[in-house]
Amino acid sequence: MSERATPEELPAEIREAVPDWDDDYLDRVSDRLMYNYDLEKDHSVGGERWDLYGEMRVRSQKQFFHPALSYADHEAAEYLFARRDARPTVAELERLVDLGHDLADERVVPDEEHFGTDFTFVLIADELSAAVRDHVSVFRDRTLLKFGYHGHYEINLVVVAPDADDLVASEAADAAEAFTLWDDVSTPAEGVLSRFARRFWG
Repeated sequence: MSERATPEELPAEIREAVPDWDDDYLDRVSDRLMYNYDLEKDHSVGGERWDLYGEMRVRSQKQFFHPALSYADHEAAEYLFARRDARPTVAELERLVDLGHDLADERVVPDEEHFGTDFTFVLIADELSAAVRDHVSVFRDRTLLKFGYHGHYEINLVVVAPDADDLVASEAADAAEAFTLWDDVSTPAEGVLSRFARRFWG
């Protein structure tokens, strides 16, 4: 596998499109996410402010001899929200799940081309409590639309304590890998896209 370019080796127009965070941890996380996500800082939605916001869209299209003769078009998307929360609670996580359902009502267009949409919430904590760890580790919230004929949407939770090299993520939270800076990833965030894509195309 060929090596992926470092952020410094990327074209200037790509580097300039990625914000700079005053937070060193989030700045390094963004270096992993920038390959696959459109990123923003200080993003507000539903009355909530997020230090980092990312959006990724994937489209699959099969062709019959020519691009104009396409069929089986499918679209998938992920909305990623991350912010610092020194001591997150289970009640706060449950509130974010409710926000995820509200966002799904606003952003998901259920039709034959919709494969899936993920809403991933990441809280950056000082430490992980046992209650939060237990809650997130078994969490899964997947909603089928029209019995799956119009795809589905999923809400994911991640809580990370970077100073302790500790993270807990719900089962389908593929973006969690980008937040484990203590793990050596030679191709930044490639695993995030590949695992997301395997769920999409597989």
